[in-house]
Amino acid sequence: MSIRILVRRWQGVALSLIGIVATLWLGLTGQLALYIHPRYFVFTIVMAVIAAVLALAAFALGPAAPEGHGHEHAETGTGGRWRWLWAAGSILTITAAVVGLLVLPPSTLTTSTVSQRGLNGSASALTQNDAGKLAGGDYSAFTVRDWASLLRSGAGQDFFAGKTATVTGFVTPDKNDPANVFFVTRFVVTCCAVDAQPIGVPVYHPGWQNEYKTDSWVTTTSGFHPNPDAASHESIVLIPDTITPTTQPAQPYVY
Repeated sequence: MSIRILVRRWQGVALSLIGIVATLWLGLTGQLALYIHPRYFVFTIVMAVIAAVLALAAFALGPAAPEGHGHEHAETGTGGRWRWLWAAGSILTITAAVVGLLVLPPSTLTTSTVSQRGLNGSASALTQNDAGKLAGGDYSAFTVRDWASLLRSGAGQDFFAGKTATVTGFVTPDKNDPANVFFVTRFVVTCCAVDAQPIGVPVYHPGWQNEYKTDSWVTTTSGFHPNPDAASHESIVLIPDTITPTTQPAQPYVY
C-alpha cells in the first residue's frame, strides 16, 4: 500500500493520537494548568484516556488493504499530481502537530495578549468577592487579583494608607505612562486560557525599562501612594524601594 493511501486513511486517527498524547503528557507533568482551570483536570484526563482507547480501536479494526495485484497503478495527469500534493500537505500537517504539541515547550500568556484583552477590563475577572468583603479581609494574604479589585472599586488613598502589598507577576508597561509605570500582571482563568483575563497592580518606577524586561517576572513589597504624575490614569500606585526579579511560578495564573 502506498504512503499516499496510508496517509489518507490514517491522518485523522494520527492527529487524534498526537493530541491525546500531548494532553496526557501535560497532565502528568503538571503543565495542564497552562491551558485549563484545575477543576477540569480529572474530566480532561478521563476523556483523553477514553479517546485514546477509541483511537487505538480504530487502528485495530480499520479496513485492511484492498486486495489487488500487489502494486499501485501509475497515476498520471492533473488528478495524480493533486493526490500527491494532498498527501504531502497531510504529512506536513501531522509533522506540524507533532512539533507544536510534543516538541515545543508549553508557554504562558504574555503582554501581547494583555494588549488584546485589556488590563483590568473585566469586572468578573477582578474578584469573586465584593469590595466590602475584601476591605475587611487579611491584607497579608491578598493576591494581585484582590489588590487590583480594590483599586478598581474606587477605594481612596485614606483606605490604602498604611497597607502593604506583596505581589508577584510579570511586567507589563502602562499604555498611558509607559516611561514611569508598569503593572505587576497575572491572568485570571475561569475555564481555559482562551477566556483568560489580565489583571494587575500599578507600580511607579521611572526608568524601569533599564532594569526589567517586559514579560519578566518580579516580586515587590510596597505601600500604596498617590501617583507623583498627576496626569497619569492610575491615581494610586505602589512605589517600592526594591523590586526583586523572580522566576515564573509553577502556577502562573490565578483562579
